[in-house]
Amino acid sequence: MAKIEGGHIVETATEARGAERGPTVRNVLAAGIGLVVAAFVVVYIVYFAA
Repeated sequence: MAKIEGGHIVETATEARGAERGPTVRNVLAAGIGLVVAAFVVVYIVYFAA
């Protein structure tokens, strides 16, 4: 729980963040990288394989 010390609110990093990072962050990162790789493959096929 947040404390007041010297007129300032003091919180841990988790409290300041408001929540813990769950697997959702990892899933979004993996999906984004996968989509970028797929886009590069499509661009390669369209421009260089024809």
